[in-house]
Amino acid sequence: MTKQVAVILAGCGVYDGSDIYETTLTLLRLDQLGIGYRCFAPDIEQHHVVNHRNQEVADGEPRNVLQESARLARGEISPLNALDADDFEAVIVPGGFGVSKNLSDFASAGDNMQVLDALKQALSGFRAAAKPIGLMCIASLLVPRLFDDGIAVTVGNDPAVSGAISAMGGLHRSCGVEDIVVDIEHRVVTTPAYMLATRISEAAIGIFKLVDRVVDMMD
Repeated sequence: MTKQVAVILAGCGVYDGSDIYETTLTLLRLDQLGIGYRCFAPDIEQHHVVNHRNQEVADGEPRNVLQESARLARGEISPLNALDADDFEAVIVPGGFGVSKNLSDFASAGDNMQVLDALKQALSGFRAAAKPIGLMCIASLLVPRLFDDGIAVTVGNDPAVSGAISAMGGLHRSCGVEDIVVDIEHRVVTTPAYMLATRISEAAIGIFKLVDRVVDMMD
């Protein structure tokens, strides 16, 4: 049976959902490695909708996170509450501001943030089974609220976000866009991706490294 990785999405679009490039590069690399995947997203209303041409909030335009995420997954997606860690060897969470708006309230609460209960429940099974967990870009900030204190992660070198990670009990490591940070003990892999990337080719190097390492840790 082909090994399977769960990919958790937060909408469609960098400013109010999952980053399209980060998600696509993740799915591409999994496919190149012969690893199966299934996408999941919470069936909730988005925090808000952002016009990606001018980055302004589109008032009165509600959208559903699961429905928007289905755009990225070409319709092949399941509700987050259906994710069972027993069915997968690992899980990966791409970045994008939907992480801080839909999967958590970091965008408004900062280091007082709370994480969506459905996300906590979904990832707790992977953590309990010591299955590898990959997070990229701003998704790395979820770790202190999801798991134990002192797990090493990276968002690159952003002082505000790295400071928030530290304030929540996390352990931030500075990292270049083309590299990864691996917490071997806790089986967590992170990379800065578009926290630092200025080109898709830059983001691809770190994301491919993250996926490769997660797959290696599945063995």
